[in-house]
Amino acid sequence: MNKEPQERKRIKELEVMVADTIVEAHDTTTLVLFTGNDRLEYKAGHFLTIDPHQFQALERFTAFLEDLKSKKEPPRAYSMCSSPHEKYIAITVKEERYTSGATKYPPLLSPLLVKQSIRGMHLVVTGFTGPYTLPVDIESQTDHLVHVCAGSGSVPNFAMLKFALVNHPKLRHTFLYANKTWDDIIFRDALADLERKNPERLRVVHSLTRECETFQYTSSVRKGRLSTELLRELIPDTSSAQVYVCGPAISVHDRNSAKEKGVSPQPKFLESALACLQELRIAKEQITYESYG
Repeated sequence: MNKEPQERKRIKELEVMVADTIVEAHDTTTLVLFTGNDRLEYKAGHFLTIDPHQFQALERFTAFLEDLKSKKEPPRAYSMCSSPHEKYIAITVKEERYTSGATKYPPLLSPLLVKQSIRGMHLVVTGFTGPYTLPVDIESQTDHLVHVCAGSGSVPNFAMLKFALVNHPKLRHTFLYANKTWDDIIFRDALADLERKNPERLRVVHSLTRECETFQYTSSVRKGRLSTELLRELIPDTSSAQVYVCGPAISVHDRNSAKEKGVSPQPKFLESALACLQELRIAKEQITYESYG
């Protein structure tokens, strides 16, 4: 009964400084944030929010979008890639793109954070919250944690993976990560390093949908989209595994656009992943998911 007040207590404004920027992919950057407080309370998988109104460079664009939408632009949420045992907090931001006919409004904040963030830059963030976290008693629920991610959906799972490898020694992990190409993979080297250091506890498998014809696939790098067959291979015991799924999902704009055309919206990664897990008859109680879109 005390959970809600505790969650609210964690949410507070912090002035932070960008201590470092790490280019993860051509459209994705990790911002390492220095807070001056080494005892921040948050959980692996939490997100923080950033209000675009604080950036003078966005002032006119923000005002234009607010006139267009007839409402105030809300803060944007970004998952934290850092884990509570690490020294700094960090978020990983993937630049959103505007696609004519598919995207209703051009992105506001992510292009600035990805392309124009510099060391020493100060900003205000609000954190930390979100239900997409590991329960304290996860080891009593399973010995196999399966991460099923696509794109920047890997960010909270990467944080949970790092935390669990340190704090839940009984857990094995399978990290299934879908992307378009090899160069699109966020945390590619970091995941490989964790796998090398934890060979008995972590298996990383990538699935790529748009690589060139000459690309050399392996048992750890598969060709094609997420499938029931691949999940069946990676989850031999479907009765006990706990699965954490994060990736693009059907957006409100997608639903409205499809409704106008009199059709059903096309499923995206999250809907496809959940359908595959249902086909494997993995119980809803074994699945935790978070979406964006």
